[in-house]
Amino acid sequence: MAGGNWTHVSEFILMSFSSLPTEIQSLLFLTFLIIYLITLTGNSLIILVTLADPMLHSPMYFFLRNLSCLEIGFNLVIVPKMLGTLLARDMTISFLGCVTQMYFFFFFGVAECFLLATMAYDRYVAICNPLHYPVIMNQRTRTKLAIASWFPGFPVATVQTTWIFSFPFCGTNKVNHFFCDSPPVLRLVCADTALFEIYAIVGTILVVMIPCLLILCSYTHIAITILKIPSSKGKHKAFSTCSSHLLVVSLFYLSSSLTYFRPKSNNSPESKKMLSLSYTVMTPMLNPIIYSLRNNEVKNALSRTFRKAFGHRTYFS
Repeated sequence: MAGGNWTHVSEFILMSFSSLPTEIQSLLFLTFLIIYLITLTGNSLIILVTLADPMLHSPMYFFLRNLSCLEIGFNLVIVPKMLGTLLARDMTISFLGCVTQMYFFFFFGVAECFLLATMAYDRYVAICNPLHYPVIMNQRTRTKLAIASWFPGFPVATVQTTWIFSFPFCGTNKVNHFFCDSPPVLRLVCADTALFEIYAIVGTILVVMIPCLLILCSYTHIAITILKIPSSKGKHKAFSTCSSHLLVVSLFYLSSSLTYFRPKSNNSPESKKMLSLSYTVMTPMLNPIIYSLRNNEVKNALSRTFRKAFGHRTYFS
């Protein structure tokens, strides 16, 4: 669009849920606030309990702490601004604020994809090579795996965010979403974005499909190993250590894949908002609940931690 009406955009307007009646927006604010508080509390408890309880100092809970840190970061990037648009009706976000929000959204999202694959590998080693598990997943190895999971978020977020905001914007500055996501921001660009869209598709395949294939490969070997266990009790115990992770993986990958395989898909903006809510708001809340309810070690550790806390309070009172 050479010679078009390009404008210097200093801020964007997040349309969020402005099309809904005021009463519905107030109800959404209360709902999302409760979910937000549950998310922060639940993931913070997971971090504190797995650090405080010596019984949870295994590699599995080390990676779970990393996942909880990612979920907290994910929520802090998106939800406070969304709550502000619902409560104060302040839908503006500065250019730099939009850039920052998109950058950290991609960073945490990509890191979570690879961390979930790392957690699947951890379960593979624990079930398929139990005798060598302490040696293979020693402290140095799991630290390296955690760093390797977090690192891909930096280059992906840097390239994607820098590329999008290097385009010229024209006309409206209204982002039809509740945060600065790439597809709705890309619609405001008045330039040829075909090359970027190709990059986005390839990037999605690499970031989503490769970890997903690693997870499938790990769980294929795990399933084969579990089927070879003679006792039903042994099979149930082995499966129970994987069930929580499988639920989390299913929730995250299904919704994110449906949203990002096509940056300018024909899906309506409202349906994309609902899909985005599932992995930006709901999944981070459900993860600590899933791991707490389906894991006896976490439940017992939470019980021990609360008993100690209330015991000390009673003692000092």
